[in-house]
Amino acid sequence: MSATRTMKLITGILEAILAIPVLGAIIIVSNGWMPLVIMLVLHIITLVLAVRVQGPLAGSIVGIVASALGWIPFVGWILHAAAAIVLLVETFSRRLQRR
Repeated sequence: MSATRTMKLITGILEAILAIPVLGAIIIVSNGWMPLVIMLVLHIITLVLAVRVQGPLAGSIVGIVASALGWIPFVGWILHAAAAIVLLVETFSRRLQRR
């Protein structure tokens, strides 16, 4: 598995966890919003890797937006869910598997 696919899988799973309504909120708030900063860094790393292999970028971009706006109660939930879906779809898409 390539580094890009691995990072997309990791960030997709973490976004899915943060998208679970009560659990995600507890994780984020109890850790002083630090998970959003960590996710932002992970999404930037994933974006750089995807750019290098000319892979899909949408998941990382949605993830960056989700990390930046994740502190807004319902907006964050929707964005984390969207990022998780897009990242996981990109992880298993044929375009990325060939690289």
